[in-house]
Amino acid sequence: MSDRTVAALAAAEEAGIEVFFVTGRPARWMDVVSEHVHGHGLAICSNGAAVVDLHAGRSIVEVRELERRTAHDVVETLRREAPGTAFAMEFTDGIRHEPDYPPLHLDAALTVGPAEKLLHEDLPSAGAPLLKLLALHRDLTPDGFLALARTAAGHHASITRSSPTALLEVSGLGVSKASTLALCCAERGISAEEVVAFGDMPNDIEMLTWAGSSYAMGNAHPDVLAAASDRTAANEEDGVAAVIEDILAHC
Repeated sequence: MSDRTVAALAAAEEAGIEVFFVTGRPARWMDVVSEHVHGHGLAICSNGAAVVDLHAGRSIVEVRELERRTAHDVVETLRREAPGTAFAMEFTDGIRHEPDYPPLHLDAALTVGPAEKLLHEDLPSAGAPLLKLLALHRDLTPDGFLALARTAAGHHASITRSSPTALLEVSGLGVSKASTLALCCAERGISAEEVVAFGDMPNDIEMLTWAGSSYAMGNAHPDVLAAASDRTAANEEDGVAAVIEDILAHC
């Protein structure tokens, strides 16, 4: 993050504003922002499936898991409706994926194998809650794959995306950035009307429509631009910092 954005977040915390990072990323990738949450130290990760304490080594303090049986049903449905789909699974202890799923550059998979086997309850990973199922298709368009999956399997789980590729993110039904942020706010006596949210991809839409004030980044997906109540500059132009600075100037 830029110096300007870091300074704006720190100033917000100093003014008594609660700051949450709300992301589709797993807890283990949060080291880049860990030092910039000065108050409660919490972040919402994996599209709402985990609440993480960044002050305690990125430890997961709350889980809203995806049931393995549900994940298996989604896998079965997408194999039928979108042949060629490759799957990965984000567990609380790391990622596991199929042989056709591209390996991640940030960390290696704990296990590689067919999705049906990786989701089996008798495997060593059975004790680790499943946070998110990932589904990748190399030929379909990102929005086309999302629409297909929601039509075919949306009654099983919450399905969204945040990647520029046709990579879907599947969570437990009702689990989203919005629903977990709402829970965290309720615990603090904060109403939706008091929340200002920022986002740029489809996995942000529920949060942006829930928050009292919402800003689509200048580089946001068209559906995000339509969903947000306002718009700010692109991420590389410190769009978040500009809004925070304006809020603080009028406090």
